[in-house]
Amino acid sequence: MSTRPDTFRTFGRAKGRTLTASQEAVMAEHWPRLSIAPGEPLPPAPLWLEIGYGMGSHVLHLARSHPDTNIIGAEPFLNGTAKVVRGATDEGLSNLRLFRGDVRNFLAEVPDASFGRIYILFPDPWPKARHNKRRLIRTAFIHELSRVMKQGGRLTFASDIPHYVDWALTRFRSHQRNHPGAGFAMSERDPKQPPDGWPGTKYEAKARREGRTPYWFEFVREG
Repeated sequence: MSTRPDTFRTFGRAKGRTLTASQEAVMAEHWPRLSIAPGEPLPPAPLWLEIGYGMGSHVLHLARSHPDTNIIGAEPFLNGTAKVVRGATDEGLSNLRLFRGDVRNFLAEVPDASFGRIYILFPDPWPKARHNKRRLIRTAFIHELSRVMKQGGRLTFASDIPHYVDWALTRFRSHQRNHPGAGFAMSERDPKQPPDGWPGTKYEAKARREGRTPYWFEFVREG
């Protein structure tokens, strides 16, 4: 296991509009079954993780498209969590578990080499310089991702913010140099092309409408 993470927050609000009575009822009935807590035994492999699933379209797509793979989604936002709980319940998805909170607290209790795939899609870029320390993609976090990922596992990072892309790639490359044989090697796929089977998301569509180009980078855990 790793040491406890830094205490600064890497996300903004954790709750938006008040849940409807229907959402409250769904959460009360199904959250205990779908939730997973730090230190709780993980589902069996193959096991994938999505960090920051937002309103849940991609994490639901993963669970739906890969019924023989166990998916864990981590997200601090209550409203998005409630939407995913409803979606998983309506579709009868049995291979999806959810953690609500700071993913670093969850990862701190995860055994080494647990995940075959990890997705970090359009994380908060924290664009102001004084807030850079709140960015999720940092050296210590990349080291933690390397620890919990299987050798040969793949990590997908996506962003539509060029300076965040530069920030992230600099740190991934630095980690690879400093941890030979246990770092992340970037694949040669075209970063302007979404991954195979990409379902599209509202955030991606908004970025394109506003003239921003989404990029998807895939890294392979060496070793």
